[in-house]
Amino acid sequence: MDKAVGRLSGVAGTLAVATFTANTCLYTVDGGERAVMFDTLRGGILPGVINEGTHFMIPVIQKPVIMDVRTKARVIPSVTGTKDLQMVNIKLRVLWRPVIESLPRLYRELGTDFDERVLPSIGNEVLKSVVAQYNAEDLLSKRGEVSDRIKKELIKRGEQFYLTLDDVAIT
Repeated sequence: MDKAVGRLSGVAGTLAVATFTANTCLYTVDGGERAVMFDTLRGGILPGVINEGTHFMIPVIQKPVIMDVRTKARVIPSVTGTKDLQMVNIKLRVLWRPVIESLPRLYRELGTDFDERVLPSIGNEVLKSVVAQYNAEDLLSKRGEVSDRIKKELIKRGEQFYLTLDDVAIT
């Protein structure tokens, strides 16, 4: 009986160690997410993007950084001056997502909170530069033209920060 209990405890201990090791070596990237790998031995962020699924890692040496790549909406409010020096309140609704192939550079240069830092900044910059070229009356009568210029400029600026802007609209 003592032999059986000894064997059982040995098997249980081995199974516990194996389960713990397998659990710390595996990570899952869910749908709508991608991961970049931080590797301490190879000098930081590895250049590849890791797709959805379950993957292996070396526990102390590697750490996956999981990033959401789904399209998200963001509203950017701005108080902007027009050409005739009137102040207008404009809200810009942006549907955006990161460029998947550029996630390692995006994380290395801007971190995981890139959307909190980049979108309000470039949104205000583009809004102020475009709206300053129109009178307050023109903003109402040429709304489509103003919206198209803002969209074109914002898409161009978003590409510099590895962001794809699917839709930009004045609300």
